[in-house]
Amino acid sequence: MSFTRRTFLKASAAGFGAAVLSFGLTGCAFDDNGDVHIPVSFDHGVASGDPLNDSLIIWTRVTPKDTTTNSLKVQWQVALDPQFTTISHDGEAQISNATDFTLKVDLQGLRPNTAYYYRFNAHGKTSPVGQGKTLPIGDIDKVKLAVVSCANYPAGYFHVYGEIAKQPDLDAVIHLGDYIYEYGNDGYATEDAAKLGRLLPEDNQGEIITLSDYRKRYANYRLDGNLQAAHSHCAFITVWDDHEVANDTWRDGAQNHNSDEGDFSERKLQALQAYFEWMPIRNVADKERIYRRFEFGNLVSLYMLDTRMLARDKPLDYADFELSTATGQGEFVNALGADDRALLGSEQLTWLTDGIKTSDNRWQVLGQQVLMTKMHLPIEVMLLLSSLQTTQASGGDPRAMLAQANILFAELAQIKIRVLKGDPTVTPAELARVETTVPYNLDAWDGYAYEREVLLGTAVAAQKNLVVLAGDTHNAWAGQLKTDTNNPIAASKNAGVEFATASVSSPGLEEYLALTTQDAQTVAQIEQVIALLVNDLAYNNLVNRGYLTVTFTKEQANAQWNYVSTIKAADYQILEERKKGFIMLAGQPQLLTV
Repeated sequence: MSFTRRTFLKASAAGFGAAVLSFGLTGCAFDDNGDVHIPVSFDHGVASGDPLNDSLIIWTRVTPKDTTTNSLKVQWQVALDPQFTTISHDGEAQISNATDFTLKVDLQGLRPNTAYYYRFNAHGKTSPVGQGKTLPIGDIDKVKLAVVSCANYPAGYFHVYGEIAKQPDLDAVIHLGDYIYEYGNDGYATEDAAKLGRLLPEDNQGEIITLSDYRKRYANYRLDGNLQAAHSHCAFITVWDDHEVANDTWRDGAQNHNSDEGDFSERKLQALQAYFEWMPIRNVADKERIYRRFEFGNLVSLYMLDTRMLARDKPLDYADFELSTATGQGEFVNALGADDRALLGSEQLTWLTDGIKTSDNRWQVLGQQVLMTKMHLPIEVMLLLSSLQTTQASGGDPRAMLAQANILFAELAQIKIRVLKGDPTVTPAELARVETTVPYNLDAWDGYAYEREVLLGTAVAAQKNLVVLAGDTHNAWAGQLKTDTNNPIAASKNAGVEFATASVSSPGLEEYLALTTQDAQTVAQIEQVIALLVNDLAYNNLVNRGYLTVTFTKEQANAQWNYVSTIKAADYQILEERKKGFIMLAGQPQLLTV
């Protein structure tokens, strides 16, 4: 049938793919669960998500071995202990191929700040046990979150998920998107897939476009043992980024969507249906409205945002402006700062700013996709990066340009150091080399400046402690969030801090700079220079894969970056020497090194 937005919303309202509500004990026992001769398995593990102080989503997928099976009966049990001696909730439901044999149960009437254990049974088979924790209420002392994003299955092993599963004291895992990638076996970051045994299966080896394609891609990812371990260990709170549909998605299109691939709106809605089927997220009638809020007692208000699907205008492109002329430069500046240029959109932005202004919690935390820190680089650096990217795209060796890059970085660093020291011998030409800057990534908040200024100005005016979490770039960053000099609410003020996580497996900026983990000295030098040249940037890691933990107390927000030595081999170590920490003290919106 034609899969339109109206069809999608009508189906959602009718319960299409809806989670089952569970309010307590029904007396169901696992020894009475249908025909045991129907062969099934729990190949994709279990998961929990979207915790509230009195409810929790639990999820599983049952795999029927007979492909002609249309429906199955599934039971669940929830207990206060891993041995299931104290069962609090149980129940059963029919699942079918209409939701790809996935099941979500919205557990109700739970105790706050309590760990629950859950399992499922279908036709004589019992799932692994998972655990999830409800949110606290009232006065609390600490919240610890793991932050993760950008997991590309063919690119390498998911060791990062395995490390998260070892963390003993997490309250939740915040997944900031790119949970899957849409590319086929010949696409982005697949060059080592065959060697690693991580090729996509034959029935899903091309770029994914249809509902069936997206379902199969989630199914393949969820076979990964490290990902299953992370999901069974802790509740996830998730949002999507772009690759859950296609690269650089915006409201009405995507960079990686062509006209011969059909209608983009239809593709997007099918991708979002698969997302809601396969992720432990609470269902909503309008599947495009994913933004929501979580309260961790009186300590943290967490706002999960959508900067991709709902309202984003098409990203600007430098190539669309005649930047060699004053007229073209003026047009670009005007477009960049236009007050009708949407990333969140007016409805989501108003919801967010109203929430920040009225919240009494100590910390206002944004879980979202793209960098908010002003990442403005000298034009010479931007031209070099563009050349490196062009060289790589054309099959050339970017390493041949690395010596040139090192010379440029060294020159600019020396000038910037002299400027910061107030050296009177700095010439106007030298000053222009480091102060003539442009946004590095127009796909990030730098390309949507007006909404950023509204948000940051609101935080300053309301005197809130703002922490922004980001993913998307595949590299790690720590940035100082500041309002512009012309911000009408609060000009030239520190507004908060940003902590951005490295990726699980997707390659980052190091790919364009032709860097490897073996180039330790060169890597360290370039990381230092980039932090020096970007005024609001305090830290970056350009080569390592990893995750972030952020611990909130009444006194501070403490961010710790953790990295694995490799994703290209089964054996790896934790890179103790690359760990890094920053804090923000409550009432002092400034990055401080731990």
